[in-house]
Amino acid sequence: MDQVRLLVVDPDQETRTSIRTHAEHEGFSVMEAADGITALKLFRRSEFGVVIMETRLPELDAWHVCRQIRKSSDLPIMMISGRSDEEETLSCYDLGIDDFVYKPFSYRELMARLHMILRRIAGSAAYTPRRIIFDGLCIDTASRVVYKDGEPVSLTPREYSLLLYLAQNPNRALSREVILSSVWGEDFFGTDRTVDTHIKSLRESIRPYHHFIETVWGYGYMFRT
Repeated sequence: MDQVRLLVVDPDQETRTSIRTHAEHEGFSVMEAADGITALKLFRRSEFGVVIMETRLPELDAWHVCRQIRKSSDLPIMMISGRSDEEETLSCYDLGIDDFVYKPFSYRELMARLHMILRRIAGSAAYTPRRIIFDGLCIDTASRVVYKDGEPVSLTPREYSLLLYLAQNPNRALSREVILSSVWGEDFFGTDRTVDTHIKSLRESIRPYHHFIETVWGYGYMFRT
């Protein structure tokens, strides 16, 4: 995935820093603005893939900023707010925002929502996050390296492809035949035992996070999140 530049607009420094930390950890490039005027200046000077913006901004309110952005761009906008107000939420959606999140929020959920927006816009087949993270297990799709609690895990290319395929299809029961076709290719002439053997080896390599890979008895496997 090409690096996506994120514009974070929030008057609270702590919130901006936390979003930046989590976003950069997942491969995003981040620029910050503490008010609406600065946000518009940055928008006009740089190319962004997503905007995350607090509803209550000094200097220039978020609604005006959204209107100005929408005059020339349809880039995704995610609003965050410190209060639950139905009218405020509906007015934001009327402006054409893509998502709305209330404070306090989980930063992991925020990142998940961000990836969901990008997948929806680019098409799920065309968009792959730079990092796919489940607890202490991290799959870096750019370097093709898997990390366990920050330490790289030694996997064969096939084990990496198998883990990536499972992680990209979470909570979905996948038959051994589908896994063989997707990971090994339709021209591979192997048996179900091939999948079982690689799953066993993969589970050993990613312990203690092996529990993510569940056996669906008599069928195949599932990456359970």
